[in-house]
Amino acid sequence: MGVRARTAVVGVQQVREAAFRGRLRLAVVALDASRHSLEKVVPLLDARRIHTLEVPSASELGAAVGRESTVAVGVLDGDLARGIRALAAPARSGAGRLGRAPSAR
Repeated sequence: MGVRARTAVVGVQQVREAAFRGRLRLAVVALDASRHSLEKVVPLLDARRIHTLEVPSASELGAAVGRESTVAVGVLDGDLARGIRALAAPARSGAGRLGRAPSAR
């Protein structure tokens, strides 16, 4: 939905670029991603205090955006980000498996 409307970006590089430009409102990261991929994106998301949700697999995340798999998806639209966070809130409790609690953004 957000990808077609250009309110979301797919892939580590696009998520990084959106975060650098201050356009990212939410990031979704696959926990089964390689350590290298996570190291490329997670520290930047933390430094920019971007709210991050975690999903179990890149294939699940990819399916949600019409791809075979993807490690990261970034949401650019504030309303869409709030909606996704609201839907994910009942499923989350405390810090994620990446070892940090989501930021307040």
